[in-house]
Amino acid sequence: MAGGCFWCTEAIFKRLKGVEEVISGYSGGTTENPTYDEVCSGKTGHAESIQITFDPKVLSFKTLLQVFFKLHDPTTLNQQGNDIGTDYRSAIFYHSEKQKETAEKVKTEIGKSGLYKNRIVTEIVPFDKFWQAEGYHNNYYERNTDAPYCQYVIDPKIQKLYKEFKDQVKEV
Repeated sequence: MAGGCFWCTEAIFKRLKGVEEVISGYSGGTTENPTYDEVCSGKTGHAESIQITFDPKVLSFKTLLQVFFKLHDPTTLNQQGNDIGTDYRSAIFYHSEKQKETAEKVKTEIGKSGLYKNRIVTEIVPFDKFWQAEGYHNNYYERNTDAPYCQYVIDPKIQKLYKEFKDQVKEV
């Protein structure tokens, strides 16, 4: 999944029951083994993404998608807040036809729900490759909770997660 800055999406999804691992990285582009600087240049085609390993007996793919759509703005093309560029686009990289169908269904449901005034622009595309980000990106929020970006951008998203998905959040 790609929903803007991977520091945000990683911090959100690792708090869900059933999520076993969340890795920050890059997906959706053409450059092999890209670096952060290359992805930020906009020339690789990659988006900042996360790879989620989860137990479907505890957490459904549909619930993952509902969290995804509600905790970022899927209506802004190539942008999340002040983060601008194709590397911050909204995308779902599906691994099977069933995941594709579920993603399209949830996207349609959220679009018709009135949650957002504007049209959802999230891409739903087949997964190809995932490249793990440099080590300093992983667990960024946990290691930098006092950083202004974490306090002003990530903290509100985590609070929204606790409020809207309290039954799906792990005990802290």
